[in-house]
Amino acid sequence: MLSKEVSYAHQGYIYLIKNTKHFLSSMLNTYCKITEGLEVVAWLSSHTLTTISQRDSSHPRHCKHQLGGQRLVNTDSLHFISRFFSSSDVHTEAVQAALAKHKERKMAVPMPSKRRSLVVQTSMDAYTPPDTSSGSEEEGGQGEGTPTSSQGSVSMEHWISRAIHQGSTTSSSSSSTQSGGSGAAGRLADVLAQTHVGKSGNSPSPSSASTYIPQPVTLTLPAMLLNPASLACVFPVSSRVSAKIQQLVNTLKQPRRPPLREFFVDDFEELLEVQQPDPNQPRPEGAQMVAIRGEPLGVVTNWPPSLEAALQRWGTISPKAPCLTTMDTNGKPLYVLTYGKLWSRSIKVAYNILHKLGTKQEPMVRPGDRVALVFPNNDPAAFMVAFYGCLLAEVVPVPIEVPLTRKDAGSQQIGFLLGSCGVTVALTSDACHKGLPKGPTGEIPQFKGWPKLLWFVTESKHLSKPPRDWFPHIKDANNDTAYIEYKTCKDGSVLGVTVTRIALLTHCQALTQSCGYTEAEIIVNVLDFKKDVGLWHGILTSVMNMMHVISIPYSLMKVNPLSWIQKVCQYKAKVACVKSRDMHWALVAHRDQRDINLSSLRMLVVADGSNPWSISSCDAFLNVFQSKGLRPEVICPCASSAEALTVAIRRPTDDSNQPPGRGVLSMQGLSYGVIRVDSEERLSVLTVQDVGTVMPGALMCVVKPEGVPQLCRTDEIGELCVCSIATGMSYYGLSGMTKNTFEVFPTSSSGAPISEYPFTRTGLLGFIGPGGLVFVSGKMDGLMVVSGRRHNADDIVATALAVEPMKFVYRGRIAVFSVTVLHDERIVVVAEQRPDSTEEDSFQWMSRVLQAIDSIHNVGVFCLALVPANTLPKTPLGGIHLSETKQLFLEGSLHPCNVLMCPHTCVTNLPKPRQKQPEIGPASVMVGNLVSGKRIAQASGRDLGQIEDNDQARKFLFLSEVLQWRAQTTPDHVLFTLLSSKGAVLSSLTCLQLHKRAEKIAAMLMERGHLQDGDHVALVYPPGIDLIAAFYGCLYAGCVPITVRPPHPQNIATTLPTVKMIVEVSRSACVMTSQVISKLLKSKEASAAVDVRAWPPVLDTDDLPKKKPPQLYKPSNPDTLAYLDFSVSTTGMLAGVKMSHTATSAFCRSIKLQCELYPSREVAICLDPYCGLGFVLWCLCSVYSGHQSILIPPSELEVNPALWLLAVSQFRVRDTFCSYSVMELCTKGLGLQTESLKSRGLDLSRVRTCVVVAEERPRIALTQSFSKLFKDLGLHPRAVSTSFGCRVNLAICLQGTSGPDPTTVYVDMRALRHDRVRLVERGSPHSLPLMESGKILPGVRIIIANPETKGPLGDSHLGEIWVHCAHNGSGYFTVYGDEALQSDHFNSRLSFGDTQTVWARTGYLGFLRRTELTDASGERHDALYVVGALDEAMELRGMRYHPIDIETSVIRTHKSIMECAVFPWTNLLVVVVELEGSEQEALDLVPLVTNAVLEEHYLIVGVVVVVDIGVIPINSRGEKQRMHLRDGFLADQLDPIYVAYNM
Repeated sequence: MLSKEVSYAHQGYIYLIKNTKHFLSSMLNTYCKITEGLEVVAWLSSHTLTTISQRDSSHPRHCKHQLGGQRLVNTDSLHFISRFFSSSDVHTEAVQAALAKHKERKMAVPMPSKRRSLVVQTSMDAYTPPDTSSGSEEEGGQGEGTPTSSQGSVSMEHWISRAIHQGSTTSSSSSSTQSGGSGAAGRLADVLAQTHVGKSGNSPSPSSASTYIPQPVTLTLPAMLLNPASLACVFPVSSRVSAKIQQLVNTLKQPRRPPLREFFVDDFEELLEVQQPDPNQPRPEGAQMVAIRGEPLGVVTNWPPSLEAALQRWGTISPKAPCLTTMDTNGKPLYVLTYGKLWSRSIKVAYNILHKLGTKQEPMVRPGDRVALVFPNNDPAAFMVAFYGCLLAEVVPVPIEVPLTRKDAGSQQIGFLLGSCGVTVALTSDACHKGLPKGPTGEIPQFKGWPKLLWFVTESKHLSKPPRDWFPHIKDANNDTAYIEYKTCKDGSVLGVTVTRIALLTHCQALTQSCGYTEAEIIVNVLDFKKDVGLWHGILTSVMNMMHVISIPYSLMKVNPLSWIQKVCQYKAKVACVKSRDMHWALVAHRDQRDINLSSLRMLVVADGSNPWSISSCDAFLNVFQSKGLRPEVICPCASSAEALTVAIRRPTDDSNQPPGRGVLSMQGLSYGVIRVDSEERLSVLTVQDVGTVMPGALMCVVKPEGVPQLCRTDEIGELCVCSIATGMSYYGLSGMTKNTFEVFPTSSSGAPISEYPFTRTGLLGFIGPGGLVFVSGKMDGLMVVSGRRHNADDIVATALAVEPMKFVYRGRIAVFSVTVLHDERIVVVAEQRPDSTEEDSFQWMSRVLQAIDSIHNVGVFCLALVPANTLPKTPLGGIHLSETKQLFLEGSLHPCNVLMCPHTCVTNLPKPRQKQPEIGPASVMVGNLVSGKRIAQASGRDLGQIEDNDQARKFLFLSEVLQWRAQTTPDHVLFTLLSSKGAVLSSLTCLQLHKRAEKIAAMLMERGHLQDGDHVALVYPPGIDLIAAFYGCLYAGCVPITVRPPHPQNIATTLPTVKMIVEVSRSACVMTSQVISKLLKSKEASAAVDVRAWPPVLDTDDLPKKKPPQLYKPSNPDTLAYLDFSVSTTGMLAGVKMSHTATSAFCRSIKLQCELYPSREVAICLDPYCGLGFVLWCLCSVYSGHQSILIPPSELEVNPALWLLAVSQFRVRDTFCSYSVMELCTKGLGLQTESLKSRGLDLSRVRTCVVVAEERPRIALTQSFSKLFKDLGLHPRAVSTSFGCRVNLAICLQGTSGPDPTTVYVDMRALRHDRVRLVERGSPHSLPLMESGKILPGVRIIIANPETKGPLGDSHLGEIWVHCAHNGSGYFTVYGDEALQSDHFNSRLSFGDTQTVWARTGYLGFLRRTELTDASGERHDALYVVGALDEAMELRGMRYHPIDIETSVIRTHKSIMECAVFPWTNLLVVVVELEGSEQEALDLVPLVTNAVLEEHYLIVGVVVVVDIGVIPINSRGEKQRMHLRDGFLADQLDPIYVAYNM
């Protein structure tokens, strides 16, 4: 048995892990410890491999290791082994050796784990074992009997419990190194260590981890600015997750494949590495080959002039001679068809086809027409009668498979073939007709893609007797089409190969001569009689020679794999036609049989003998049955193709001393198309057997597979081409493809054609060896060209099959194909996993397969997937339908249960990482811009000083004074209206009511709170009017308010610490709140989350004093603090920004002017009122401008998504503000309700501006879909726009009412990665649309500066947006005194040019572009385009990537991906996707995500995390909190469905 300590090389597999902690703990052990003989091995290009595997006595393919080998100039010097191997599983031994080679270097790779619900669903009970017809038919697979389930779900349960409890031992060491860092960082690390690492005995089960429910601003980090530098102290380098990911990074740094030559990279054209030819690669050196001619086709006097003539002869002179015996599923003879019956019934069929379909005047079928033959595999007699009936009627039969359902794999393509052949009639048997799917009225439905068919049953009882005088006209064979054989191509399309009557006859004659067929010989046929070798020997040549065919149906082989051998013994058959699969099955089943005697066999035709795997089945079969009378010379492999019919066949000889030919070829040489003999000590070799010599009367040559059909050299592999009468004639209806395949004129090196007659391409790759023996090394259809080297799919399958033990996957159920990713082919291996194999076993097998393929073929596997048993699409005879499997993989519909991906190993053609050039000085940039005529990128809104308006509020310096003035002049004017979830007015405030309420709150603060001027007060209220009153109460009392989002009652544990942190960091002297929240802050649940005794005094404003304060506070200086704006940025940075009274008034004035707000206006606001522009619009603007604000809390939209739009319509609002999350909620929630909303009278035609308040790049897709969706309700597309603000300035741009529409430009995404802006046309490759972020507000000046050199940049150059205006914040307020770090955020100066102006740095990259449009003042309009936050931008491979671009690509890849977020962790790209749909689909996403990011961004994804919907945290503005997500991931809080690690 296999040692349990097997281990695997880190070949860039993507590991699927649910519990990051367990995975990374064991990773740490793997890489960091050198204990118990585990040796940390450099990951060298010699490919670390381990594990020993058992021998497989029936292994299909012979290979041994590594490259080298003697040169050879002439094939005659090929070293052929002319002996049989005593045990022929050379390939298994080679794989063993490859895996054992590095056994001493053990590197235990942790096994992937999954969420428990997924594992349980894939237990034994979920499956029936696959149909044992699992052997590939077309693909030459080898099937196996039904498995015995020895390890049921018990081992599964055992594994689950191990997976859940295993990680504990390795995780205990991870909390030991947490010294250093600030106190806060140390505290946090301790908290994390206690929470997730402390319990070493029982790690939390997946279900207990699922309590992590992200809230909009869930903060578990200390109040510090979490830039990447400070993260180092939050998560020390050796803390649990980060340390292990660091190990992944170290692994990836180690050398992989042989180093490539330097990449070339243009300015920003990222040129992919083009694989350069290896200077040491073997090249052909032999002489040019010469075409080989087969023996002359003998002229035998009694050969019939046509096949119908032969049938007539035997049907009349030997009517009682048996022609065909069919078997039932018990192996008993079911029916014997004699030549007489075949003849008479064929005549009857011919007559009825011609005369009984349609009318006398308009027959449906005329001679030359095509008809379909649809017969099951267990009824060869009916098929034979119908086939010969067609030949006699001179119509063309098109044999196809029985369509079992309307959705059979490949059935649609068969339908296209029938349609193109003009088939209108299908001949079928009675039983088959009854078994076809029927519609409700009993008629056979039209299958998908099929033409309309008349189904015609050919049983005699249903047919009319032909008149005595009617007789078929039997002509000599001519060039008319005899039949059409279908052929499935690599891409799944189906072609029809036409075979003429003369080709049919000549082929039968050539087979008769080659095989030495004589009259009345008995032949046992296991093959499909409808096509290929089974048709040629069992239906056609047999009739020409009056032979007796014993037909073994596939269903009998499944029940009794020995049935064909038993029939050979019973009938003393001389010939048997089988596939290597049938020999393999017989080997597995033969032990119970004693009385087997195969001495009667003179020829055992192996139909897939050209497949190099078949050699091991042939040898093993001979080994076992030689003692039962089987002679070695009887085994006759043949090579065939649909186009060229029989290409070559080994002749049966009487001389047992003449051994067959063998070639031991270097696999390395073969991958370059060169034949190199290899000594047997090496591992990477392929042993091929000959398939005999060229057919009689044929001429064969070998031509280069690509390009001009030039003859190969003698030591070169090429495509075999045949010139003979006995080949196909054309692809029906496809003249272009026919010319390229059936009309090839091979040329010599001088360019002269070698023959005046055309050759036919066989689709087989190989060479002609000494003595004219033909060797086949693979098929053109199975060819995969990876990095310029050719690999054969069959070879890869063989290596996978040789990895022992084979008990985890089904033998014949392995598919290998290539997919094109990033301009090169990548190998994908898909296999069906047995239901009784444990996750652990399967994973180990997969890992070893990857190593074996890497070692033996020297090529990486891009993806290895295991799917549940019986789920791969099948061909009609049970093989894997390759093209359908590939299609499912590419669509993400394969639903694998295990996946390993290795893009790091395989993808070697990425562009060169960008080298940072030394920065050009700011002065040089400025001079350069002047010289090139580019203006400096600066712009400004209207000048506040020059705007004349009757703004009465301007004369007041403070908002508190404005409110007092309004309370006196317009006491009853309504300022605020709050709506309920039903759209009713919940409460409203007039100027006087607000003033009086604020007075009472001020009195309470002074009396009960004993607060001084300048004390800070935290306002913890739900969105509403109380918050506004409390804010002005603080101003009246001279206190500094801080608005804080209240904790979520359903999720106190995660939301309350954030509240507590803001209260502490802001140094609030007291907390003001409502009665309900006051109780919540002191509840039991709260005490479990925070220390409730540490709260400052909590004042409840539901119970206010009656009296007003003695006097209202008036600040002495307008530059003193008005309020603190605390928020968490998208990068997870918690910061309080100081807003002075001057800035607050200037802000309100700027918005009033931009939006033209007056007391007569109504504005609808659906925003969270806690920070930024949302707070200003909710609490401040109405008091300054006097307009009525209709307040709609965004949380109410979850109950009633139409609330906001209905309010806008009901109140006839012209201006409205919302967030992206509100817009998304309306787009998704109301998408199908627009008609019903219209009928309810919803009208948006009055809306002039609908502004999305955001701190990010405008989301064009969302705003456009919102505009389109509500266009029918009157919304004008130009009304929808965005604003832009940030921490240092809460609103820089806002569309406003006047001025040009927002513009959109398209930029080259690749140039953007290099920090350049290159404008392109819409629809260009790599184009990215960017929308202007709104008009620059009055009083705001903007300049674009280089973030590193601080020099000004030119127009349309990417840089940091700097802003100068009166409403900039005046600095950060933070408890840690880290202000030096961020001091230049608020007061920076340019290093060149205007060095006097003080600017605030926004931390966002963007560019200015002067447009052709004019603004209100008549000047040309300057548009600002925001690209993304500097803090969020990811530096990967020397380039700057913005998360949103990668996320957009990922979301497009699959319909089940609802949301996506990406973040970097130590140079690895982590992609988190939310899955909408069944957990079974989770693994489909891993290859799709990896491919999409590679193709579109030239990045290898490091980790793919699949999570449930709602796990990616979103803040109140609808922006993703990527850093929160990262911290949740590193702290194991996400409860992912899958984590796939790309090692």
